[in-house]
Amino acid sequence: MPNLATWMRPKDKPFFRRSFVAHPQVQIWNAAEGTVPIEEMHGLLLTGGPDIAPQFLRQEIPDPSVLDKDIEPARDEWEFAATKEALARELPIFAICKGLQVLNVALGGTLRLDIPGHDRPEMKDEDVQPLRTDRAASHRLERVNSSHHQAIDRLADGCEVEAWCATDDIIEQMRLTSHPFALAVQYHPERGGNAYMPLFADFVGRLK
Repeated sequence: MPNLATWMRPKDKPFFRRSFVAHPQVQIWNAAEGTVPIEEMHGLLLTGGPDIAPQFLRQEIPDPSVLDKDIEPARDEWEFAATKEALARELPIFAICKGLQVLNVALGGTLRLDIPGHDRPEMKDEDVQPLRTDRAASHRLERVNSSHHQAIDRLADGCEVEAWCATDDIIEQMRLTSHPFALAVQYHPERGGNAYMPLFADFVGRLK
C-alpha cells in the first residue's frame, strides 16, 4: 500500500477524498493532523493554501500588505523540508496551486506576489479560464478553474512550462524535467470534474 505525504486543510479534505476514491490503495498521511514518517512515504502531494511566509521566499517583498494575513510558517517549514526530501529520493510529486509555488521556490524560482483576475468568484469551481498548452504536455485541458492571487515570476531552473493562461500568460502547468515525476498545476483539479481525474491517475500510477 503506497504512502502519500501531504499537508491538507480540513476544508480541502472532501475534494481530495473524491479525487482519490478510485485509488483506495493509497494511504494519505496528513501532516496538519500529526507526524508523518517521511522516510516511509512513496510520494508527496503539495496542496492549496495561504501565501508562503516571507522568510521562505527568495526575493524582496516591496509591499507586505499584499500577502495573506493567515500565513502558516509551520506548514511552510514542513512543506519545504518534505519537498527537499522528495527531490532527493526521487519520489513522485504532484503540486497544486500553492503547491506549484512551493515547488518553484524550493527549486530557486520566484513569485509574482499579487496578480489580478485569477480569483473571481465564478472561477473557483467553474472551468472558465482558457489555457494555451504546449504540444508536448502530458496532460492537456482547454479550460480550468482558478483561485489564486500569486503566480510564478521567474521559473526555476530545470522546469518546463506545459500550459499558460490564454489571456495573460500566467503559468498554469509545469514539470521538473530532471525528476522522474514532478508535475505542478496552478489550477485546482481536486475541485473539478472527470476531466481532471487523469492527473491523479497518472500521479498514483507513479507511487511505488
